[in-house]
Amino acid sequence: MFAAAGLVKPARLMKVFVTGPLPAQGRAALAQATDCEVEQWNSDDPIPSKDLEQGVAGAYGLLCRLSDRVDKKLLDAAGANLRVISTLSVGVDHLALDEIKKRGIRVGYTPGVLTDATAELAVSLLLTTCRRLPEAIEEVKNGGWSSWSPLWMCGYGLSESTVGIVGLGRIGQAIARRLKPFGVQRFLYTGRQPRPQEAAEFQAEFVPIAQLA
Repeated sequence: MFAAAGLVKPARLMKVFVTGPLPAQGRAALAQATDCEVEQWNSDDPIPSKDLEQGVAGAYGLLCRLSDRVDKKLLDAAGANLRVISTLSVGVDHLALDEIKKRGIRVGYTPGVLTDATAELAVSLLLTTCRRLPEAIEEVKNGGWSSWSPLWMCGYGLSESTVGIVGLGRIGQAIARRLKPFGVQRFLYTGRQPRPQEAAEFQAEFVPIAQLA
């Protein structure tokens, strides 16, 4: 299930193998690489190992996903041409980094690719919980909403509240930035060590995990 992509290109092309469909921006970037011939596994399902070994053979570049195990066997199948491995993931546990380094292959990854999405989901879950939306929806479905009541299913708001964040890395900071306009009065955070520079933006206070819990 391979597909080749690209325009008219020079006689000697560098093969790049992609292990799955890419977002539009990624496809556009690859299309501009006129010295490359791109082969792609056109399925959202993880590529079987045999097909991966076949596809990567002779490639100069490999663009893989978290589900693709890049180990010594695969690197041997790729051959001596392989120069770059990029993974569409934050983690690199699926890459045999020691073996890759030994062969002088460069590695790229996407550390911020999930930051915004994770922060948005965290904030949406917080709002859903605070305002008791799942309970309210069930009550409406089951006929429990019979008449107006000033305190029924009110939950509580974020305005003037205290919010705790476990870790103040990229995602923790992105969550705090999204919550700040809601009028959160106080941010607490915990982690392996204080992060005063990052915390200054939110006037966040470092506390032990037991206090945050």
